[in-house]
Amino acid sequence: MGNEKPIQIFSNPEKNIGVNVVKSPVKLTILEMLRSSEMEFDEIVSNTGKSKSTVSVHLKSLREMGIVSFKIHPEDNRKKIFYINSKYLGSVNLAEQKELEETQKDYLINNIINNDGDFTVLLFHTLRSMLIQEGINIDPVLQATGNRIGRSLFDLLYDDDLDTFLANISQFWEDKGLGRISFEVGNIIKVTSFDCFECALLLKTGKPACFLDTGIIEALFSEYFNSPVSVIEIQCYTMGDGKCVFEVEPLN
Repeated sequence: MGNEKPIQIFSNPEKNIGVNVVKSPVKLTILEMLRSSEMEFDEIVSNTGKSKSTVSVHLKSLREMGIVSFKIHPEDNRKKIFYINSKYLGSVNLAEQKELEETQKDYLINNIINNDGDFTVLLFHTLRSMLIQEGINIDPVLQATGNRIGRSLFDLLYDDDLDTFLANISQFWEDKGLGRISFEVGNIIKVTSFDCFECALLLKTGKPACFLDTGIIEALFSEYFNSPVSVIEIQCYTMGDGKCVFEVEPLN
């Protein structure tokens, strides 16, 4: 229970490697660095403050787990460059286990059931709150799920005219009880969501929580522009805001 770093979960289905759970503090430190950029062996040693032999043992273990791989330095074949070779699924923070008000009967009845809420929202909210209560973070999986949903919805909502496309998205959001969504178009498209189905009733963490929405929006606009986009949530109910706001910026 005394782990300072959340346990991290990885998988690599392309190489028939199942789910790997990483608990070692040294391995977690190495993975945190490699999630930001590729690194040479000596850089990893320097940044961890551990001995070369210790780092070597942990890198070997991560390679055997299929989480990390390496390539030869293009200018010096005596050096190896290490990188993460699998998908980050999320984390578990054992220190966060506590019962949340958002999972309790009275809260659910007062805020969803007696408020004419969609029962599917009750299911999603309770599942998400229970995961948070147990210290489980599946944000990357939620965003990947949103990507899949967004790509599936695209043909249904598409129109050559951007304004019509945006109006179709807004209407779909309202029809399906996902909240109310609006757009401001410029070099960066600003997406504002009120009564957000994903996070409006979640606890205030000070961090954005709408990774499913982020994934859906990312997929819809990537498909529309036929080019990847960056989607960043800059405001969220869980940050104490009365709305969720996303910024969509084409990368090309």
